[in-house]
Amino acid sequence: MKSFPIQSELRQSAPLLDAYLSYFESNRLPFTIPGHKQKASRLDAGLGALVDSDTPLYGGLDEIKLTQGVLKVAEQLAAKFWGADYARFSTGGSTHANQAIILALGKPGQKIAISRTAHRSVLSALSLTGLEPIWLTPEIDSATGVPIGIPLSELERVIDQNPVALLLTEPGYLGTLSDLPALIAKAHQHSIPVVVDAAWGGHFGFSPLLPQHVVALGADALITSVHKALPGYSASALLLAQGKYLNLARIEQNFETTHTTSPAGAPLASIDAVRALLELRGKELTEALLAHVNAFKAEVQSQFELPIFLNATDFPPGRFDPVKIVLRANQLGLSGVVVERALEKVGVRVEMADRDTMVFLATLADTAEDFHELAQLLIPILKDQQSTPRPSATSLSWSVIPQIGTSIRDAYFADSEMVNASDAVGRISADLIAPYPPGVAVVAPGEILTPAIVDGLTSTQAAGVRIAYATDPTLKTYRVVTK
Repeated sequence: MKSFPIQSELRQSAPLLDAYLSYFESNRLPFTIPGHKQKASRLDAGLGALVDSDTPLYGGLDEIKLTQGVLKVAEQLAAKFWGADYARFSTGGSTHANQAIILALGKPGQKIAISRTAHRSVLSALSLTGLEPIWLTPEIDSATGVPIGIPLSELERVIDQNPVALLLTEPGYLGTLSDLPALIAKAHQHSIPVVVDAAWGGHFGFSPLLPQHVVALGADALITSVHKALPGYSASALLLAQGKYLNLARIEQNFETTHTTSPAGAPLASIDAVRALLELRGKELTEALLAHVNAFKAEVQSQFELPIFLNATDFPPGRFDPVKIVLRANQLGLSGVVVERALEKVGVRVEMADRDTMVFLATLADTAEDFHELAQLLIPILKDQQSTPRPSATSLSWSVIPQIGTSIRDAYFADSEMVNASDAVGRISADLIAPYPPGVAVVAPGEILTPAIVDGLTSTQAAGVRIAYATDPTLKTYRVVTK
């Protein structure tokens, strides 16, 4: 059986982490799930290495009847730390948290104002709820070709349609941010709650050198992935909410409805542990990360004349995540996909690459030595492949303006058929299709497949980008709503 005789200041501050470690330090004879009972190594060493450190919430971190209430205590600590009224820990990622809160926002047929750069999980939630999206189009920066957030004018354009909520994705996948104080203030003038999918912004708010987290800015809900920018377990996520404009009881109901009834203990404990880590050392760690990122960018940039990274100075103050590493491959005349393949050969994996852009995810777990090693591996690849610079182009994910044929929910449940790509133009898509990463829809169920979409997806795929969620991943045929 596994044992973790670990004592630390962090453990003393994190009740779920302490419960996880205490379980493995105790004498136990379990006759409950999970079926491996932390002794699968008796059956196979490889299987045991995989599952013997796993324990659930029920009968693991707490008694079967949850008599200790350790999860509730940990969630209350998180709510207090982030300044929220309510917190829940999810083992289903921001996907689950997004869907739980969207189910709580309104009734089928009501409208919700949503950034078009929303993640696939948000659109899936619309299929479940029957809420109708009012799409908000991001402003595109002409110099870099990246979306720089939803302008206030977009929200003002749709206010008279009485959306039940404003749902934003902040920061965006490339690190940019909307003018959130202005958007939140305008929404609240009309008693519209503001929900922010901050999956990539979990590190915000712990140093004046980084943007504030959105609850501090007045948002009514924050969803973040504890496993992305923070050092949490895979699929761990945090939902925080305020009760002024949101019905917390309804959020709780829908959180439980959509969550597993058998949550794993390790992801839950990691959320609590990361909260405690940020509470104890958040400023120190985030500022060290920022220093590492700046040093890395300077080391690589010193080898090239044109600016090859997105930087905070490219955008209005406070509108960019300064620890986001976005390489502008077009400035060197390179294909980001080709550079990604070269890096994979030397053991480096990157978060995202398309023709013009590469994203390197930096987190609190990275060291100065890690960044220096990355620079030493990256620089010769960039120099070897450098060519004539290309103008900045806007990715298909950021540039499509949808044409609505029917509601997302109606298309999701409609009869469908497969047709050749050439015959799909003008038809209503039954699929959500997105380059992945970032998982931002180019077309959603209920939207019309235009020549720009069909041709754009083909060329994006040809450039080496994975196209996700299409019934036919070759894109030779499309699934459309039957006429």
